[in-house]
Amino acid sequence: MSRTEISTIGEFGLIDHINKYVKIENETTKKGIGDDAAVLSMKSESDRMLVSTDLMLEGIHFDLTYFPLKHLGYKAAMANFSDIYAMNAYPTQLTVSIGISKRFAIEDVEEFYAGVLLACQRHNVDLVGGDTSSSLTGFTISMTCIGMAKEDEITYRSGAKPTDLICVSGNLGAAYMGLQLLEREKSILSQNTDPQIEVQPDFAGKEYIIGRQLKPEARRDIIDALKKEGIKPTSMIDISDEMVSDVFQICKESGVGCRIFEEKIPIDYETASMAEEFNMNLTTAALHGGDDYELLFTVPVTLHEKINNIKDVKVIGYITDKEEGKMLQTRDGGCFDLKSQAWVNVNS
Repeated sequence: MSRTEISTIGEFGLIDHINKYVKIENETTKKGIGDDAAVLSMKSESDRMLVSTDLMLEGIHFDLTYFPLKHLGYKAAMANFSDIYAMNAYPTQLTVSIGISKRFAIEDVEEFYAGVLLACQRHNVDLVGGDTSSSLTGFTISMTCIGMAKEDEITYRSGAKPTDLICVSGNLGAAYMGLQLLEREKSILSQNTDPQIEVQPDFAGKEYIIGRQLKPEARRDIIDALKKEGIKPTSMIDISDEMVSDVFQICKESGVGCRIFEEKIPIDYETASMAEEFNMNLTTAALHGGDDYELLFTVPVTLHEKINNIKDVKVIGYITDKEEGKMLQTRDGGCFDLKSQAWVNVNS
């Protein structure tokens, strides 16, 4: 496959090259790529604009040994969309800035943006700008996502009340176990020093957990379902770091405690199978794995029946008074303090 050096067309040529594939869909986008700034509009005075930014660094957040660039673009966009959905809003515009070293060619950048644009297409989001720069430290990604919502529909982390149900979409731990599998196969390949022996990664029967790590899907469908049922969560957050630290964020901002039931935590069969193969504690993987990009939210207990009507949402616990702490009730009825393993201390 031929590779075209980026230097042959330069930064502005690269921007023009990318812009050929961009199509504007939202009426709030008045001007996208092509000027010094994008121009956006509000539909009405009651509309509010939401802005979220994420930074992803090669070697910290992703490993290009096993991460295809198209998947990387898709995942990076989904991570940003998920932040907007976690506010009970819809993403509408996205800016993408990348830093790239000389080892990347135009075709590599095309692959990355193909993933970004696929994510945008599936979630009706306009790519409206960004920047490109050379980098001495590998691939760097910075994305800013803009969303829109009516002022009275926005959900914050600070609204949870005692007796509220704690709900979660999808299942937990799959992305983490997918990462463990990818790292294992990478290690096996790196140990093969004989060029005569061809070693292929073994992902048979593990396609789901691999997909959860490499190509997650932001949960627009859950926001749609909540609105259809007439439910506005009292608080909400997306599960990007780890489930425990994300619950702690809601507890901290709302001034409450929580009780999570171990037996209620939704876990996929492939996740359980992989955890057994790695001799890992399944609950630990689900509580602390992260990268699930599911939605965790609270609703009044009176809405229990309506929540049961929403596909792929499970009640995993309830909000308590702050004095009762943040607890995990195990399958055998024991209770333990929940502890966060995330790099940021949110245990206050």
